[in-house]
Amino acid sequence: MTARQAQRYDTIDTLRGVAIVWMTVFHFCFDLNYFGWLKQNFYADPFWTWQRTAIVSLFLFCAGLGQAVAVEQSQSWTRFWKRWAQVAACALLVTIGSLFMFPKSFIYFGVLHGIALMLIVVRFTAGWGRWLWLAGALAIAAKPLAAWAHSQWPELGFLNTGPWNWLGLISRKPVTEDYVPLIPWLGAMWWGMATGQALLAQRQAWLQRSMPAAAAPLSWLGRWSLSWYMLHQPVLIGALMLASKLK
Repeated sequence: MTARQAQRYDTIDTLRGVAIVWMTVFHFCFDLNYFGWLKQNFYADPFWTWQRTAIVSLFLFCAGLGQAVAVEQSQSWTRFWKRWAQVAACALLVTIGSLFMFPKSFIYFGVLHGIALMLIVVRFTAGWGRWLWLAGALAIAAKPLAAWAHSQWPELGFLNTGPWNWLGLISRKPVTEDYVPLIPWLGAMWWGMATGQALLAQRQAWLQRSMPAAAAPLSWLGRWSLSWYMLHQPVLIGALMLASKLK
């Protein structure tokens, strides 16, 4: 891969950095609630549930943008699978860690698990071009359609069970701390890929523009998003555990 092909776009890194900061603040509030420093319902209060939806959507959209750039720069399959293995390994670590903290609601198909699967789907469908917009819309629309189908055909209840609910074609959310199935979230990554392809073909200058110096920390975070994702919760939880013992 040449220097030109390896070019990073600060605009994408900065957008991903925004998602990381938002996620970190959200998780810090969740941790404060877990340790009893706040009294909030993170599972039902729209103030929190809608934030979670927005944060996950932004992360997946940025992942789609990144895949558009990777394809445009002729990223090799070897490099793709190396990065994919890192995401998959981190997803496994999240599952193991959550088993200790939430044994009854551990994370078995959270955001990293979803990203690992969606990356494969999005990479293999990169050639769909404008059809990615329709594919994304159908993925999002499939969620309410699945709920309606369950009300019409109770025999679809098997889709709510563990071996199948990674698809997202459910009528009730499984008991887990983080759940990011294929439906509807694949739609966000497909739209990210479609947006990235459109910008690279018609508005590449938008991606190449220089970001303000004040945005440099966000760009840095965006380049190290997976590392930050894996480290921020152990640090936050450890700090709050220490604070709880000292108060």
